[in-house]
Amino acid sequence: MKITIPITRLVPGLIIGPASWLGPYIAAASLFLPALIQQIDENNKIHLLALFSACGMVTAAISNMVAGYLSDRTRSKFGNRTPWIVAGAIAFMLSMILASTANTIPFLLFCWLLGQISLNFIVAPMVAWIDFAANDRKGTASSAYGGLGMALGNNGFTIIAAMFLGNFRFGFIVFGVITLIGVLISVIIVREPSNLKQTIKYKSKKNENRLKNLLAIFPKWSIGRDYYLALIGKLFQGISNFAITGYLLFIMTDFMHCNSDETQNSIQLINIIMLIFGISMGFIAGPISDKLKILKLPVGLSTIFLGIGAISLSIYPNHIGILIYAFAAGIGMGIWNSLDNLLNLQVIPDKSRVAFFLGIYNLGNTITQALAPIIAACVISLFGFSAIFIVSFIFAMIGGISILFIRSVKK
Repeated sequence: MKITIPITRLVPGLIIGPASWLGPYIAAASLFLPALIQQIDENNKIHLLALFSACGMVTAAISNMVAGYLSDRTRSKFGNRTPWIVAGAIAFMLSMILASTANTIPFLLFCWLLGQISLNFIVAPMVAWIDFAANDRKGTASSAYGGLGMALGNNGFTIIAAMFLGNFRFGFIVFGVITLIGVLISVIIVREPSNLKQTIKYKSKKNENRLKNLLAIFPKWSIGRDYYLALIGKLFQGISNFAITGYLLFIMTDFMHCNSDETQNSIQLINIIMLIFGISMGFIAGPISDKLKILKLPVGLSTIFLGIGAISLSIYPNHIGILIYAFAAGIGMGIWNSLDNLLNLQVIPDKSRVAFFLGIYNLGNTITQALAPIIAACVISLFGFSAIFIVSFIFAMIGGISILFIRSVKK
């Protein structure tokens, strides 16, 4: 029997939970990690950040699949998601504390990869909480997770994190602790019920070929077409977003030539504006989607705003461009974050593996942040800083087109 949790418990948990893991991660990845790398080896900071991203990408991909697989098959009196979420939060806090002490690149890389593994043991199980909502309230649950929780994580925490640029080592510690506290609060609110009496459904028989079972983990294109299109859209949209936010510190200092105060103020302004739009979309996008039965179109078209925001920084490399970017990207990301998880939930090819497929999909929040700096570093090296805004625009358009090609969700 499917477990359903009242929306009055799910919504606050789906706001606090993702904000608690995403916010500290964004703060560390976009501000604290680049600053620490710059302190340790300033001459190689661009390429080192790309190295950290490449290693993090591989680690995140593997750990996310493992976390989703284990979560789907866990049986405990605390449910199948909560034990992994709490364990991941504890490990992530410890990894951030260790990172704050790093004085060499190898040790910092070790701490960062440990953090990536820990983070994905929060992400993969937690996003599956959305499936605990009743069918007619899944849009509201998705909006709470993406529109409100991720808006707070993406932008709200970065406003505070910018204040720690002068003491970023302490920032690692503070935000690591915030993750643990926030995650504990969210699991207490949700109160996932015991699933000890549930049986685990295995599709394959014991005597079937193991290689065949392994290949069946990912369904062929004819079965999982719409899921793969949603995943492609997520990846391209995520790279478009993180190609800008991942290098925001360097864009301000090396491209716009802002001083330290201007950099802090600009980062805070961008994130305040995006936070306002993110929260606004979080309140209205999900309920409107539930009422009007419209989902694919707003998700696909939201990338247009993201692309406009990116290209504006290239056309206006000043405060005007910063404002246009903040408003356009704020609208686009607000709509996307509110509804993209719900869209993916609609196109999952195997409903018995919700955490696995949602976890893979939500690698877009970690793996794209790892992949984007690699692409951005190559573009910057070949064409200069201004080219990453054009690349971001192109990737946003490809992501939106992929979403619009989904067939099983009509509109």
